[in-house]
Amino acid sequence: MPVTESRQTFSSGGRTINVERFEPGGQRSAPPVLMLHGADGLGLNGQYRAGAREIAASGFQVHLVHYLDRTGERRASFSTLFQNFVPWMETVRDALAWIGDTAETAAGSIGLVGISLGAALGLAVSGTSSRIGALVSFYGPLPQGAVAPDARLPPTLVLHGNMDPVVPVANAYAIESLLRQRHVPHEIRIYPGEGHGFRGQAQADATRRALAFLRRHLVPEAPPLPAPDRDR
Repeated sequence: MPVTESRQTFSSGGRTINVERFEPGGQRSAPPVLMLHGADGLGLNGQYRAGAREIAASGFQVHLVHYLDRTGERRASFSTLFQNFVPWMETVRDALAWIGDTAETAAGSIGLVGISLGAALGLAVSGTSSRIGALVSFYGPLPQGAVAPDARLPPTLVLHGNMDPVVPVANAYAIESLLRQRHVPHEIRIYPGEGHGFRGQAQADATRRALAFLRRHLVPEAPPLPAPDRDR
């Protein structure tokens, strides 16, 4: 399916936040997906845009949000990461409200795909927003203290490599434990030999799982894609 691309902006914390939108061509109404990149930003890594195009080509309206605009950075600084985490969370919440208003979506109808730092932000924000209907976490850490004890989390898919040197796989199991304790519908797939990012068959499988998960939870009336194997 052809994909059309455009750029838009919204305001958060007095800052202008850029958004790249990827839409399936010829489709008037597509479920919205908010996509959050990792700490490396959008300057040199073309994989985020490639991933956004692939999701859009499968029938979703993808909003790739430049949340680092809130703190005036091109890539996240690890020296200020913790102090900037809350402003970034606020920007993600503002992005959800902006998407909800522009797309006129119902509660629980926005998907969120987060990669690494973006996945941590997605998990933290999903416990404070009723707009998110499905969360996909690509090798993200568990943000300590950012998920309130009474937070209601959306259905969540956790994808992680067991050789990740940046975000150890223990984070994936910690997120799984949290989801199980709170009786949240979830799936987890750990890829043997994969690090902080997937390659080859692991990447293809992760993409297939993510699309199937989003489709199942955001487009319940549509015929489901083939269910991936549930092996770990």
